[in-house]
Amino acid sequence: MSATRRAMQLRHPALIDHEILRAKSAQNRVADKITAFAGSMAFVYLHLLWFAAWIIFRVEAYPYGLLTMIVSLEAIFLSTFVMISQNRADVKRQLLADQQWQTVQTEEKQNEDLLMISKQILELTQAIHTLTKAVGGPVANPPAAPDPRTGR
Repeated sequence: MSATRRAMQLRHPALIDHEILRAKSAQNRVADKITAFAGSMAFVYLHLLWFAAWIIFRVEAYPYGLLTMIVSLEAIFLSTFVMISQNRADVKRQLLADQQWQTVQTEEKQNEDLLMISKQILELTQAIHTLTKAVGGPVANPPAAPDPRTGR
């Protein structure tokens, strides 16, 4: 069994359904890939190399106006992808909360049903006890078994 399949089996079914639905949209797939890359160390290393090369090879003179503009535009887009990622995480949390709420409601209904059944059993037991007393009178206590040590 593949690691991906095992990972999907360990996750909540509501999240798996959400990911399948999300994967149907090209926009979501692109945003997820960009967010995954932008949050990786490969992204950091790439930028370190890029900035070092920009400065070492003197692509432009100090104070690096073009580099500043490029980095600013990149920051705008990355902050947008961070918000997209946060929104996606909020949707996942809400899915799990909704699923948990449904589970709690189902368990509460089952508990109420069990309490009702227990009450009915108690009422039936009391009715049988009352009928037994009415028909046969009180049940006499059987004699105690002899004590094995004394034989009495």
